[in-house]
This record gives sequence, C-alpha cells and structure tokens, in this order.
Amino acid sequence: MELWGRMLWPLLSGPGRRGGIRGWAFSSWQPHPPLAGLSSATELVNHWTRVFEKKGVPEARESSEYIVAHVLGAKTFQSLRPALRTQHLTFQQLQYIQELSSRRLQRMPVQYILGEWDFQGLSLKMVPPVFIPRPETEELVEWVLEEVAQRSHAVGSPGSPLILEVGCGSGAISLSLLSQLPQSRVIAVDKGEAAISLTHENAQRLRLQDRIWIIHLDMTSEGSWTHLPWGPVDLVVSNPPYVFHQDMEQLAPEIHSYEDPVALDGGEEGMDVITHILALAPRLLKDCGSIFLEVDPRHPELVSSWLQSQPELYLNLVAVRKDFCGSSQGNRMQIVVPKVECCCNTCLQIEVALELHYGNEQRLEEF
Repeated sequence: MELWGRMLWPLLSGPGRRGGIRGWAFSSWQPHPPLAGLSSATELVNHWTRVFEKKGVPEARESSEYIVAHVLGAKTFQSLRPALRTQHLTFQQLQYIQELSSRRLQRMPVQYILGEWDFQGLSLKMVPPVFIPRPETEELVEWVLEEVAQRSHAVGSPGSPLILEVGCGSGAISLSLLSQLPQSRVIAVDKGEAAISLTHENAQRLRLQDRIWIIHLDMTSEGSWTHLPWGPVDLVVSNPPYVFHQDMEQLAPEIHSYEDPVALDGGEEGMDVITHILALAPRLLKDCGSIFLEVDPRHPELVSSWLQSQPELYLNLVAVRKDFCGSSQGNRMQIVVPKVECCCNTCLQIEVALELHYGNEQRLEEF
C-alpha cells in the first residue's frame, strides 16, 4: 500500500529527487494526432478517465476534468458552461489535452501539469520539484489565524505578528497568512534554491513582497538562526520534512518521482527538522510566542519522549486534537511551553501545535 499521509493528498503530488526529476523527460515526447471521433470536452473527459483507470492512475476522472478544464481556460470542469462542454474543440485544444494527459500517464502531479494551484483562495504558481501544498496545511493556517485572533482579543488590539516559516516551499503558508493578516510581517526560509525562487515569484504575483523577507537558509545548520532579521518572532509555523526515512520508497509515484525528497525525508524517525525547530524555540520566539507544525501520527509519543529529555526547554505535550475532517484518521497535537518570564498577564505559555496526518488516501480538492 502506498504511503500517502502528509503528501499524497491529491494524487497530484509527488516527491522528486536530487539531480533531476525521475521520469520527467518530455523533451523527446512527440504529441500524436488527436484521437479520431472525440471532439467535445465531455467526450475527452470520459476517454481519458478510462485510459487513466486502465493504467492505474489515481483519481482518474478528477485528473481528466482538471486537464480539460485547464485547456479550456477554466479552473474546474464543473465551472464550464454546459454549451462549452459539448461544443467541438479545435485541433490545437485536442492536441494540448493529449499532451497534458500523456504527462499524467507518467504520474506527474496535476498541480505541476497545470502549473498552478489554489491554496486558501490564493492562486499559486507550482513548479517541480518544489513541494506541493496539501489541504491539511490550509487547516494549519486556520489554526494560526485563530491563535492570532485570540491573542489580539486578549490584549485588546489588532494582531500584527512577526511570523517565521521554516521550509516555505511555494510560499503557500506565508503568503496566506500575509493576505489575511494585513498588519503582519513574515520571514520565510528554505534550504532549496528552487523553493526560494518560487516563493519570490508567488509573493510578487500576489503583491505581498513588501511584507515578506525570503531567505535562502538551512535552519538545521549551526548558528543559522543568527542570520534572521527583525529579532524574536511571535509565531513559528512549519510543514517540515517528517516522513520516516524507511517510508520514502513507499510513497506514491506522484510524490516519489517528482517532489523534492529533501522536503519530505525527516530522517530515521522523521524528527530531524522537528527537533531542530523545537530546540531553537527559546531563541527564536518572544516570551509569548507559539509554534505550529505538521507531523506524522507516530510523532506524539516520540516528541513527548524527546521533550522529556530536554527539560531546559520547558516544553510539555498537553493535548491531541482531531483533524479538520473530524475523523479519527487525523489529529493535531498541542504542546505547551511554560515561560518563567512572560511579557504580559494574558499569556503565560507558548503553544506548539502539531498537526498529525494518517491514512493512505489520495484526493483532489476543488481548485
């Protein structure tokens, strides 16, 4: 069974690997003439759905619908006018659909095929091998917004937090927070040059570049935190690499062949980056700060054990919550960090929220 967990959310995701993207050699691919007898969008969707199903491509109908809709200038097939679904397509449109569908047959994620994807209502450019944001991460953003709102209410003033995102990828988390917190500023760091470049591009695309500082930085390197601008932060948020190393080969082809393994592989127990972030908490955060992370469902016990071995950090695991679907297959873990010295009377602790992902499901969310 393929391991989906954190990444496999839309069959449209998948890890790549160093030195190139395995199975992504399209320069030599030549499109075949459009299939005879297929002329409408509906007919093309039905045809490619059958082809994808026969070849074992996950979410066959959703994949074909997104591709056909994209070629016709829409985000979803359902948003096409009924008349447009049945009218004859041009030779060029038929050829383009066939080209994109051929890429899907090679298990390229739909997000990469389309070159963009929506996250928290923002249209973001997607480029391999930069990690594709999943819908679970949208819930993580909601939790951060909820925390900011609660703290703003407690102090009686609008929230204007300084936020650090570790491992920004496409910039989805940082840019979503900036768009919904007009007074906020964000420091976004990533060790991958492709991720840094893409975050820059998406920030400019959304006209949010003036409130984000994007830094090419490996936070696991000794002393890296000293290079951060603007001083201590109010919040740290991260969707860190947390796949257990031995699970990497079990990932779906969409992940395993296309997305950057550095954004996925969390080491032997998936804890390498997680422990670095937690260990840096006292230096990164203001006294009343918070940390929000996404983790594997096996991590609560491991994190709890690690925290017990680091008493000087004053970190304590206090709660596990169900995921945004309300199912038993996903939970969020909350860690409380008691602070001896706090900046106010309304907040006497730092919270670290860890979102847990279970299951092997693939699902295509509405674009």
